[in-house]
Amino acid sequence: MKKIGTFFLIIFFFVSCSSVPITGRKRVNFVSDSEVLPTSFAHYKDFLEENTLSKNKIMTRQVKDVGKNISTAVDVFMRANKMISEADSYEWEFNLIDDDKVNAWCMPGGKVVFYTGIIPICLNEDGIAAVMGHEIAHAFAKHGQERMSQSKLQQLSREALALGTSKKSETAKQIWNTTFGIGTGLGMLKFSRVHEQEADRLGLIFMLMAGYDGTEAARVWSRMSSLSEGKSSPEILSTHPSNSSRIQDLKNYLPTAKKMATQFMKKANTFIN
Repeated sequence: MKKIGTFFLIIFFFVSCSSVPITGRKRVNFVSDSEVLPTSFAHYKDFLEENTLSKNKIMTRQVKDVGKNISTAVDVFMRANKMISEADSYEWEFNLIDDDKVNAWCMPGGKVVFYTGIIPICLNEDGIAAVMGHEIAHAFAKHGQERMSQSKLQQLSREALALGTSKKSETAKQIWNTTFGIGTGLGMLKFSRVHEQEADRLGLIFMLMAGYDGTEAARVWSRMSSLSEGKSSPEILSTHPSNSSRIQDLKNYLPTAKKMATQFMKKANTFIN
């Protein structure tokens, strides 16, 4: 019985395996858009009702304009690469919330929120584009759905573990748990750091495709680092890369991002024409 269960778990794993567009990273995602998007849109609506939109017309216009430019570039990319259903599933929306938190996010389906507290860190439209590209990249790569899938797999693994060790000693269970990081959460943190670096790189490509200055991405994180007075959580226990490694990776990846953005836009222009 256990062998049959394991067999079906393995088959399920491979059937659910796909690749992130552009980066090619393999992922397991069995949470469909039909499952997550209605909830995403409902939560976004509730959030806007519970929070105050900024009355700063200049900053609000910047966020909306940058969001429109980058989302348009992403939409054209998807359609040029036969990701029509993906492109059609997005209901892009960009809002600026009156809140001093240094934060921004994008829900599945293209629902974006910036907080007024992050605007001084962005400093200019290129800085807003760097943050916008990063957040949109999370949605584009379906990081939220992947995290949900990973959580479900962890739950299935725990259930399988309970069956597989039900007749073994507590010591054996503890060794097994330690091996797989069960109860610590460290296994999930690695995926978060992978997601952040992937979003940094995809976001850099997206902002370049929309015509923004990619060098500003590293500068944004330099300013973020200065804000925290150079302090950052140890990278091994953080869901985000350290500021220093993030800045360096953005600088190193910029030449590659420029080449890829140029290549993608050429294909997109051919598609449009």
